[in-house]
Parts: sequence; structure tokens; C-alpha cells
Amino acid sequence: MTTTDLAGLLAAHIRDVPDYPKPGVVFKDIAPLLADTQGFTALVDHLAARARALGATKVVGLEARGFILAAPAAYAAGAGFVPVRKQGKLPGACHAQAYDLEYGSAVLEVQQDAFAPGERVLVVDDVLATGGTVAAALELVQRCGARPAGVAVLMELGFLGGRDRLAGPLGGAPLESVILV
Repeated sequence: MTTTDLAGLLAAHIRDVPDYPKPGVVFKDIAPLLADTQGFTALVDHLAARARALGATKVVGLEARGFILAAPAAYAAGAGFVPVRKQGKLPGACHAQAYDLEYGSAVLEVQQDAFAPGERVLVVDDVLATGGTVAAALELVQRCGARPAGVAVLMELGFLGGRDRLAGPLGGAPLESVILV
């Protein structure tokens, strides 16, 4: 399946929810995609192939919808899965990183022993908007002594400029968006 065909298949199963979680925001609901066997399988297979191609030994999933995409992709790629969660949700010693969202701010954490030094990590999320969440995750990966192999997102909201914000944090690693909105 070509990238264009994949993008079309997946986009057909994503719905817009206006004014959620607050007025003026258009939420991209991937629940219909997750419920579609063909679309979900195609996406997981694509992300797993990306992880293998980049030599990733771990796949990071960003809370919460990134977990749903990253965990099966890590399994299919023969890599480990590491959750990056909102503050206070992980046990043990954690690194924390504050970041801004398009409608607020938050703190992400990862367990300090989640990666071996020099390990290659693919960061996966559902949406790239302003880039704050992914930039925070990349900072956490590096703080643990691992290296970003790349970032893969289901969709990118190009009009919010997240890709430009990630140029530095990526350190030359590739960023792939299956769907550009």
C-alpha cells in the first residue's frame, strides 16, 4: 500500500469533534479508526515497519492515545514499549518535563531506567499539533541517555507549526506524519 493510499484509508476513519475539549478546538477523534480492523492493522504495520527501518529498540507512546498506537507497533517490530505519562502516573524515580499545549500546559514523565544508554527510540503519537508534547518526550528520552531514532505521528496539524518547533529537539532524526491536515 502506498503512503497516499494509507493516508486515505486512515483519514476516512477520523472524525472531527468541534469545540472539544473547549470552545474553538476541533478534536480529531481516532476511535472510529481504532475500531476498523483494516485501518488499525494497516497503521500498526506501518509504524512497526518504521521502527524496524530506523533501528529502534524501544518505541515510546505518549499518553494517552499514543499508547494505543505505540504498544502494538513495538510488539510487531520486536521492540520494547515505554509509556511517557502525565505527572504522577508512573511509580519509582522519574524524569519530568513541563510543556505547553495548544490549550494549556502539563508535565510529562518517564521512568529513569526506561532506556539503556545509547538506545535508539522511536516516539509515536496520534497528533502533532504545536509540538510541545513531542518536544517534551524527546527531551525525556535524551535525559535518560537514549537517542531519538525518529518521530512518527498519525496526523500532523501543519497550520500549528509543530514541525518547525521540533527541528532542534529531533537533532536530525526524521519526523513522519502519515496524514497532513
